[in-house]
Amino acid sequence: MRRLALLLFCCVLLSSIGCKSRRKRPPVQLTEEAGLASVIQAADPRAASQFVKGFHVVENNSWRWTTHAFTVTLRPPRNAAQNGARLMLTFVIPDVVLEKVHSMKLSAKVNGLDLPPEQYTNAGAKTFTRDVPASALSGEAATVDFTLDKFLPPTANDQRELGIIVSAAGLEAK
Repeated sequence: MRRLALLLFCCVLLSSIGCKSRRKRPPVQLTEEAGLASVIQAADPRAASQFVKGFHVVENNSWRWTTHAFTVTLRPPRNAAQNGARLMLTFVIPDVVLEKVHSMKLSAKVNGLDLPPEQYTNAGAKTFTRDVPASALSGEAATVDFTLDKFLPPTANDQRELGIIVSAAGLEAK
């Protein structure tokens, strides 16, 4: 019995020494774009860095107000450099905004390429969808700049510039 215990102890000791002698691998360094998603939800904390500028804080755990100009960074879907992709922005135009501005035009640029704008005259839930040519999606990331021609300026009650309420943005495969 002693021999068995001694043999077991030696095996455990040798295996632990062997584990310690392995070389440590250097940590993997991720590029800035490594964690980009193709489709992002406004309330997802993992996507917060992809809402680059022109967005206010998350409200009601589901959406963000924008300013008149706002930018997201998205990962192009697989094969987008060959097939292009479809840009999608899911948002709401609140009654309070449209009552004051009467209509608004939403424009978008993907990596500097202008896409056709859309004019809105009704409040409510909307989806802005545009085809993006493959020539605009050759890199690891796509910068999408949106612009509204009309918006609410800051007031005494709310110091924020208010445009639309965004819930999601993305590039989808064609």
